Amino acid sequence: MIPPLLTEEVMPTYVYRCGDCEQTIEAMQRFSDRPLRKHKECGGSLTKVVQAAGVVFKGSGYYSTDSRTPDTASDS
Repeated sequence: MIPPLLTEEVMPTYVYRCGDCEQTIEAMQRFSDRPLRKHKECGGSLTKVVQAAGVVFKGSGYYSTDSRTPDTASDS
């Protein structure tokens, strides 16, 4: 069985803010699509909102004991 993400086209979601009504909207677009410019509801101009990238760190994290063997780690 093929996982669902491989059968569907996955596109990033962008957030835009209207300069007139200050409403925020989300739009799923390809990287090659042109940015949205006009708000469909009020006709105001849209600007793309810059957001932090979603980063997921997996694992136990990095501590001073993670890179050392137990016999060389200090007990401080």
